[in-house]
Amino acid sequence: MSKLLCSLVVPCHNESGNVRDLYTRILAVMESVTMSWELVCVNDGSTDDTLSQLVALHDQDPRVVVLDLSRNFGKEAALTAGLDHARGACAIPLDADLQDPPELIPELLARWQEGFDVVNAVRLSRDGESWLKKSSAHLFYRIINRMTHVEIPADTGDFRLLSRPVLDALQTLPERRRFMKGLFAWVGFRSTVVTYHRHPRQAGKTTWNYWKLWNFALEGITSFSQVPLQLAAYLGFLVSGLAFLYALWLIISTLVYGNPVKGYPSMMVTLLFLGGVQLMALGVIGEYLGRIYEESKHRPLYLIQRQWDVRRVEEQSSIETSHD
Repeated sequence: MSKLLCSLVVPCHNESGNVRDLYTRILAVMESVTMSWELVCVNDGSTDDTLSQLVALHDQDPRVVVLDLSRNFGKEAALTAGLDHARGACAIPLDADLQDPPELIPELLARWQEGFDVVNAVRLSRDGESWLKKSSAHLFYRIINRMTHVEIPADTGDFRLLSRPVLDALQTLPERRRFMKGLFAWVGFRSTVVTYHRHPRQAGKTTWNYWKLWNFALEGITSFSQVPLQLAAYLGFLVSGLAFLYALWLIISTLVYGNPVKGYPSMMVTLLFLGGVQLMALGVIGEYLGRIYEESKHRPLYLIQRQWDVRRVEEQSSIETSHD
């Protein structure tokens, strides 16, 4: 086991109050595990002193790899950057806020040693979060699994173990608008679960407000399902059918009872209803069209401004020496 390498991947955005404690707990856990490891920290455009603390950890321990992105690209892009630069036989993404306990890492590694390529960490409870956030997250996973053909593990975040074959498969996926939980499930491979109780944030305040969570849910649904487009089409057929029945009723009513030239309110209600349905359908189409537009640009998912990685420097030096 000493020859195997475990990469711990941590996206960081304004996590100044958590970085040092995260490293201390990871160090204590990994000292009990008989394998070499690295900690890949991605600074995602932090505006506090997160970067300086990460660099200090790198100077203290060369196993700490620091990637500094040129700006804030978002958690999904930062996580992708960390996984792209992970060189281990397996990788474990976890949050910097210590809601994902590093003490669960040995159990993840033990299940990996049993032959599983993906070990999902499923939350039994989510302390420190509001009832609305818990219930909406619970509902989201149930809805998206009914709308997609890919089974996305419920109550599971980014905290999991991914083997090298899974990491290599993820690097072949080209999309820019990424929903990583869906991509983890889409690649398949043999998987299992471990359970844990999620802790509250140790320090700082989350930037994931309800608006961002709503957009994140839309990202997941539109990335892995065409059901919204189908629902818009079905709604159009339904409204057209109701309009046809209403027109038929008007013809029969006129022939039987005559036409007193009334009905302005009903006409306005019908027009406004039909206009609202059309705008809603256009909005659904626009969501998908916007994602197609983003993908067509072929821009890089992230840009690394600077990185601190002793091993890569050593590798580059050995290559230059061999060329000489």
